[in-house]
Amino acid sequence: MRLYIHIPFCRSKCGYCSFYSLPGVDASAMDAYVDLLVREIALWDRRLQLTPTKRSVTSIYFGGGTPSLLSLDQLQRIADALRGAFHWTPELEWSLEANPDSAADLDYLRGLLGLGVNRLSLGLQSLDNRKLDLLGRRHQSAQGLKAVDLARCAGFGNISLDLIWGLPGQRALEWLRELETVLKLQPEHLSCYGLTLEHDTPLAQAESSGNIVLPTETEQAKMFLQGTELLESKGYLQYEISNYSRMGFTCRHNEGYWKSESYLGLGAGAVSTLGDRRWENPKDLDEYAGLVRAERIGTNAVILTRTDRIKELVMLSLRTTRGLNLKDYSTISGRDFLQQHRRLIQVLRQNELIRVHSGFVRFTKSGMLVSNSILERFIDATSDVSSADT
Repeated sequence: MRLYIHIPFCRSKCGYCSFYSLPGVDASAMDAYVDLLVREIALWDRRLQLTPTKRSVTSIYFGGGTPSLLSLDQLQRIADALRGAFHWTPELEWSLEANPDSAADLDYLRGLLGLGVNRLSLGLQSLDNRKLDLLGRRHQSAQGLKAVDLARCAGFGNISLDLIWGLPGQRALEWLRELETVLKLQPEHLSCYGLTLEHDTPLAQAESSGNIVLPTETEQAKMFLQGTELLESKGYLQYEISNYSRMGFTCRHNEGYWKSESYLGLGAGAVSTLGDRRWENPKDLDEYAGLVRAERIGTNAVILTRTDRIKELVMLSLRTTRGLNLKDYSTISGRDFLQQHRRLIQVLRQNELIRVHSGFVRFTKSGMLVSNSILERFIDATSDVSSADT
């Protein structure tokens, strides 16, 4: 099993962020939230009637928000509760997201390592101060670089850096130069996301009003393709559309998502999937607190249908460079994927957007650029067939 813990607090909301988060840091609110998390963990400790093997936890991920705003004492309380409720496997991966401005203290970083955090994910996002201001980030480029140095000094041997490309006014050459600077830091892992303008975010509103202009599709394609080529030439394996790692440093927690493994989400806004049951905790602190106190967390679960599982298998596995295992698809759906989608696959292969090899369907690099539209067509076709079967 994998655990996700959502820490919604942040100092301010970034201009592109659509995740559930609460701007402004209130120490008493954070203490109260930790109390709720501990109660929710205790609830699941009593509720989960599983064998010891199934209660083993192989990865823990603290996301947000900004988890690094929690004090070491607060994190210790959560860790103690988790250790009491679950068996931590010896090879457990514990990731924690941090922003450079909240990871600027060497003693704090050493404390994280002492608690058991063994993978630090730093949100650099950009090394251009003007771009950082545009994104609404609170740190400057120098702070980002310093945070990486401090994490190394603290003893972290597994550091992941988040970067965003396709920023307003950005050119491919700028992106490549930024990557070259980041590579000098020798991170074990890189997550490089193309900027997505989510509805109702400040950046989306600025773009719709003409105050910012995104790079052309051609320029964005150069950023992705040339950036991937550069990273692979330096020994970073692309294992998912937006993720690259040195050998042995893939994010095992996220790999579990992409393989449709069970995970338990804790905290306001967290999503869980255990077997064929899925639920989402309220994205409202008061509502979440009420459900925890009433011990009603997780009672709103929906049962995933076979069609749901087929769609997720296609959508998640095709995001990875491993691709879709055709045997897995046949086992779940009872159908031959290549025959079911033969016309679409023929067109995609002719345009060199997918490859079919050794029992797997995979996107090419060019296919990854338009993966969302291709996935939509596969999913729509799956829905049509499922409707015809009922």
